[in-house]
Amino acid sequence: MQDDSIVFVIDDEQAIREALDSLFRSAGVRAMSFASVADFLGSERPDAPACLVLDVRLPGLNGLDFHGEMDELGIRVPVVFITAHGDVPMSVRAMRAGAVDFLIKPFQDQELLDAVRVGFARDRLRRASLAAMATLKERYESLTMREKEILWLVVAGQQNKQIAARLGLSVITVKLHRGQLMRKMQARSLIDLVRKTDILSRTIDRGAIH
Repeated sequence: MQDDSIVFVIDDEQAIREALDSLFRSAGVRAMSFASVADFLGSERPDAPACLVLDVRLPGLNGLDFHGEMDELGIRVPVVFITAHGDVPMSVRAMRAGAVDFLIKPFQDQELLDAVRVGFARDRLRRASLAAMATLKERYESLTMREKEILWLVVAGQQNKQIAARLGLSVITVKLHRGQLMRKMQARSLIDLVRKTDILSRTIDRGAIH
């Protein structure tokens, strides 16, 4: 497991929290434990790849309901459920909602460690994807308005002559802008440029793109 990763544990039983803290420490994993969802929400948590080990039955907001609200709260941490009172419908609900795993107490230590490892991997992938998207947006914003205009005409399949006629430019000028925007977007080919703009168009309001 990565040294900078951290596992959050929410369980109302102190004995369980202490046992899990000990398990994660022995595995070289940072851990923070909380007795309730409210305690978790009120805490300052490290900005690092993470996984949440979440008990199903908790005082106040239970684990399953909290999981359903996490996205709305801006908490996008992979979740491993643990419970002593699980059943098939409950586990199906959790897995359909995107949980990494649903473990019934008592479970094997390695089962939990393996599930947390999967959670860390998912969160690292999510973070890498967000970072790549931020970089792509920065590259797009570095384009001039003319370059942006030509970019969308290029990926729409228009040739240099067509773009020149549409914008009242010379073909040479279009080629120069096209070369500049390819460089700024770090696009290796037209196919690569199309792929990048497809990602942009799915994550940015098209009204703000043009």
